[in-house]
Amino acid sequence: MVKDEVKGHAAMFAANALWGLISPVAKFIFMASAITPALLVEIRVLGAAMLFWLLSFFSPEEHVAHQDLLKLFFASLLGVVFNQGVFTIGVSLTSPVDASVITTSTPIFTMIIAALYLKEPVTSKKLLGVFVGAIGALLLIMSNSHAPSSARGGNVWGDILCVAAEMCFAGYFVFFKGLISRYSVATLMKWMFTYSAICVIPFSYSDFMAFEWGSLGGDVMLAVAFVVVCATFLCYLLMPVAQKHLRPTVASMYCYVQPVVASGVVVFYWGTSSFSLVKVLAILLVFAGVFLVTRSKSRAQMEACQPGRTGDAS
Repeated sequence: MVKDEVKGHAAMFAANALWGLISPVAKFIFMASAITPALLVEIRVLGAAMLFWLLSFFSPEEHVAHQDLLKLFFASLLGVVFNQGVFTIGVSLTSPVDASVITTSTPIFTMIIAALYLKEPVTSKKLLGVFVGAIGALLLIMSNSHAPSSARGGNVWGDILCVAAEMCFAGYFVFFKGLISRYSVATLMKWMFTYSAICVIPFSYSDFMAFEWGSLGGDVMLAVAFVVVCATFLCYLLMPVAQKHLRPTVASMYCYVQPVVASGVVVFYWGTSSFSLVKVLAILLVFAGVFLVTRSKSRAQMEACQPGRTGDAS
């Protein structure tokens, strides 16, 4: 059991480390090419769908029940279409700082939904962990917000879209934990991204057909390849591993790793900032928050501590 949890923590950490790189990479793509947010979402979804179907050919064949295929459709809406698509459009409308701040709400939404839907207890340790991690992430984001005023301007509709995307992702963590545990990663994701592609194509088809693909430079192509292979395919390959072995709130806490990685890119690659005492403190708070939530008791553990209770796993 401990080995499985370690595997889950490692998978979620790696996925969020890769997602932390997507903001600076996507910013470069939008600045260096005519690729629109809608088109980038389509490229991500179609590319990942093809890679997961390719992976499925080398994996044991699994039969998916019809009712689970329907559930996978709704999982694709919450986990891919509304999360990735809506958030990308939201980022294009609002400021990177606003979007980064909003991502710190995911563990809060997850904790609330898990408490209502899974009856997971909201313990003092869990509350403290989410609060400490959020403070650390916000400190880190604000320490990197020395951008020109034009880059800092937020937009209400963009912020609303980003909040909606985070709520959808939190719902995906909670509602589909049981479904994720029944099938292999290849089976789950090939169907989720197939459904996602069907939903996304009508909204990005005109951009796809109008784009001059021959105009892409080598550096932009490498950046797009990173977004598809690393920040989409690999991340969604790792995420179900974490979902199988971690509670939803624990898994969602790793979103605080994203601003840590993004901050590292700003410091070491672009050199537009430096590691100050505030950044070091912020990073320590992030990982302290993750640690506290992982040490909080689940519903099953609390029921097991009560004599005479058999524990309801439903």
